Amino acid sequence: MNIRVLVMLSLLVGIGAVLHAVAPPFFFGMRPDMMLAMMFLGILMFPKAPYVLLLSLATGFIAALTTTVPGGQLANLIDKPLTAFAFFGLVLLTKKISNHKLTQPILAGIGTMISGSIFLGVVLYIIGLMEASFGVMFATVVLPAAAFNILFVAVMYPIATKILKRSSMAGPVRQAS
Repeated sequence: MNIRVLVMLSLLVGIGAVLHAVAPPFFFGMRPDMMLAMMFLGILMFPKAPYVLLLSLATGFIAALTTTVPGGQLANLIDKPLTAFAFFGLVLLTKKISNHKLTQPILAGIGTMISGSIFLGVVLYIIGLMEASFGVMFATVVLPAAAFNILFVAVMYPIATKILKRSSMAGPVRQAS
């Protein structure tokens, strides 16, 4: 593994942890998962399975430590690796259209909905709430978080790729248009 890439990934996880800690909760203690957006950026910039695994485990562990949702600790440990590899698969499937400006933000929105579904499923199973609340929580937490992550990635991905292109780390970065 490339040490420079690992340093960059750790910076993304750290920034995501700070953003996650300051994001206000807005429904049953749930808040938009800023660590998820940073994990997506890391996967988009360094799309290799070992990096995805390491990034997902680190993100899941830190998200588990900082969650305010009852049952969120286990949910984060399950959600982040599953979501990361689902997102990685989507990135690989869309490789031919990756230079389009909308590809990365749309993938982030889809990834957020995958993550939210896994997270809510685990939390609702642990807490034992009725399945009817899944739809309400998905609509009030996951969909707004997906919209936010779409905007976040649309703004941050081009900036991050330009920074990496100017540094010595430009090799593994996919080009943005």
